[in-house]
This record gives sequence, structure tokens and C-alpha cells, in this order.
Amino acid sequence: MRFGFTTGSCAAAAAKAAAYMLLTGKEKKEITIETPKGIPYHAQIVEITRREESVRCAVIKDGGDDPDVTTGCHVFAEVSYAGKTDPKEETLQDEGGTGREKWDKACEGKSDGASVLIDGGEGVGRITLPGLDQPVGNAAINHVPREMIEKEVLEVCSLCDHHGTLRVLIFVPEGEELAKKTFNPRLGIVGGISILGTSGIVEPMSSKALLDTIRVELSQKKALGYECVAVSPGNYGLDFMKNTYDYNLDGSVKCSNFIGDTIDLAKEMGFQGLLLTGHIGKLIKVSGGIMNTHSKEADCRMELLAAAGLKAGCSGDAARAILEAGVTEEGVRILMQEGVLEAAMTYVMDRILFFLQKRAGGELKVECMTYANQYGLLAKSDGAEEMLIGIKRRDGK
Repeated sequence: MRFGFTTGSCAAAAAKAAAYMLLTGKEKKEITIETPKGIPYHAQIVEITRREESVRCAVIKDGGDDPDVTTGCHVFAEVSYAGKTDPKEETLQDEGGTGREKWDKACEGKSDGASVLIDGGEGVGRITLPGLDQPVGNAAINHVPREMIEKEVLEVCSLCDHHGTLRVLIFVPEGEELAKKTFNPRLGIVGGISILGTSGIVEPMSSKALLDTIRVELSQKKALGYECVAVSPGNYGLDFMKNTYDYNLDGSVKCSNFIGDTIDLAKEMGFQGLLLTGHIGKLIKVSGGIMNTHSKEADCRMELLAAAGLKAGCSGDAARAILEAGVTEEGVRILMQEGVLEAAMTYVMDRILFFLQKRAGGELKVECMTYANQYGLLAKSDGAEEMLIGIKRRDGK
């Protein structure tokens, strides 16, 4: 499959091309940068606007074969003169820069005295909550893309013997609309997309992006002072949790299929407790020790449900009917019809807790609730409601 390039790589390429055109007066329709992965990015430059004091241009984002919502968007950079300013005298962080230490590192072997101020404009989000890569108030341009932009622009400064300060504004005209399809609104990033990337490239269907998002959400909760965190695979069951416990699942950390990895991250960050809430169709897999619940990893929902039914005393015919059922909700109906639903779900919850606690390794208290759309709460661990009350109290509810 074909890999693509991150918004960070696009921003760095556009900034380098704009800086080159500003300082040389020559038009540049393609540029090459080195990504942190070590793979060169040969970018085509479009939408060029040249003025005496500034140049703006764009790179069209290509996510390769990854289904990235930002593919096809225009990542613009406008580079302008900002006068001779030593970064010791002007705080780069206030302008969305990377600070004196990173400036010194970026300048090693570069043009003495040159500096770069980086900020975000239209379609680039602003940070409104703590715990993210950038401080509250900064443009959502993560530190690696900032370093890439700075490095490439300083390289041009060195080439052109420029010793002053250049101001780089990154903007994405489509960004505000695209951000509605991302996690940004729930992370407290308003007004647009984030300029992201640690390697500079986009690996198709990479799980790393999802895990990075889970890490960010957990980090944000930690920064806000949470000792225990609510985790759910998604918003399936949103109405149930709202109506039964007055808790909005949208406020939980979304772990997708990565239940085991999320426990690992919560341990790493020093959380004291984790409450996992989810639909029986997802969590029944955990009762079999499956910590990545994606169907491509394992799908033995009906087998585990049938085994729980047999353990609870259902008939062989009922177990066979569960195995032939297409969805867990139907399996739950059969267990209820057999009169063994409560016993079966108690057994399922015991197995879920066994494997969750085994993954936590005694470093994290884990509680759990599971439910079905048609039948409501099916089972909960002994401390689940108490932990939920504590989380809601921390939410100010």
C-alpha cells in the first residue's frame, strides 16, 4: 500500500518554498524536505502569491492509501519578514514557536542570528484545554511539525545568508469544516484541524494514529486532575448511560478496540482507577481474554456467549441457537428466555474482570459495566457505580 505525508510535512514543505521565494525572489514550484522518518518528500507547490514583504503558497495533502479526512486539503504557509529579533528577547512560545532550547538545536550549523516565529491561521485549531502537545492558547501545530518547519526555513536562511527573523503562518482554508470529522472538538481544539506527525509520513491503516489519540485523551484527563478515568469503545449505548446513570459517554476516553493498550497507557500515566463501560457485543470478547476486540483479531462473541449460557445452566438447544444467532442482542434474548441471563452475565463479568485485572497487574483498579440496547444493564462489577460517581463528581456533576 502507498504511504502518504502528514500535514506537518506539507506545512514544512510549503514554509520552505515560501521562504525560498521570499529571500531569492525566484518562483519555486517544487521543493524537497527530509522527513523525520528519513524519507524525502518531493512536494509540488501550488497557489503561489508573491509580494514584496511576504510569500504564500500551498501543498496539497496526500494521505496515500490511508483513509485520512485531510487528504486533498490545501496546507498553506505564508512567510514574511519580522525584523531582526533575537529569540532570547522575544519568546517564541508566545508566538506558537518552539522555545529557545529547540531554536538553538535547530540553528546548529545554520545561519547565525536567523530565527523563525510560527503560528496558525485560518483552519488551524487553537488549544483550549491542557494536556495536549501544545499549551493552551497556542495553535494546534505539534512540536515535531514546528521543528520541521523551523529546520527547513533556517536551511533556506543559511543558503541565502539571511540573519533576521521570519514569521511563518500556517493555514488550511478547509480546516474548520474538516475538523468536524476529527477528534479535535472533543479534545478542546477549536477552529480547525491540527498540524500533526511524528515521522512525517502517513502509514496506511496504521493503528498508531488511534493509539496516539487515546494517549492524548488520557493525558488530557490526567492534566485536568482525574485520578480515575472512564473508558468506552465508543458511544454505543449513549442513551442507556445517560438515562440510567446521567452520564454522557461522549465525555469518556474512546479506546476503540484497543482495550488492553488503553489499560497499559492508563498504568503508564499513573491513574488510580479505570472504569470500562461497553456493549456486550464488544465486551463479551474480553471475557475470553481478547484485548483487541477488532473482528480481524478475533470474533468469538457467540461462542463465548453460548459457553456462558451453558455454565449458567441453559439447554443444549439454547446454546446451539445462540451459536446460530447473528448478533449478541439475540443471544441475550435467548438467555433471558431460558431464565439464565443473570447467572450468565454474572459469569461473563467475572471473566471480564479477571482478564482486565490481569492486564492491569495490580497497578490499576479496574471496574466494568456492560449493557445491551434492548435489555439495559446486564452486569456490573462491585465497585463500578462508586467509581462512576467519583468520575461524575470530578466532572462537576
